[in-house]
Amino acid sequence: MARKKHSSMDEEAQIDMTPMLDIVFIMLIFFIVTTSFVKPSGLDYNKPKASQATSKPSANIFIGVSKTGVIMMENRQVDIERVTANVERMLAESPEAAVLIQADKEAQHGLVVKVLDEVKAAGIDKISVSAGND
Repeated sequence: MARKKHSSMDEEAQIDMTPMLDIVFIMLIFFIVTTSFVKPSGLDYNKPKASQATSKPSANIFIGVSKTGVIMMENRQVDIERVTANVERMLAESPEAAVLIQADKEAQHGLVVKVLDEVKAAGIDKISVSAGND
């Protein structure tokens, strides 16, 4: 009987990449699901101190007011007249949304009140103003 000789190419080990790719995709899904979806307001704030400040659950809509009068929503600058329209749009996407206003302690009080009025005009009753308690 004649035996057939195998070439050296047939004897080389082949690495199956499928299990590794499966693990990578599972890890990717895990990290996406466990990531916190907090949208930063885009401005650095020097919050006023409050002795009675309490922690609230995270809000869905963040509005930032800087000491120079810049209003930020979704990492972009917004005019005071457009706050209501932007909040209404976000409210349509998330009907149970709450608003968190982060205002610098040197921000003009009148501007913060105008932002509060615009948010209230959009139909949101759950409004919080951020303050530090240290």
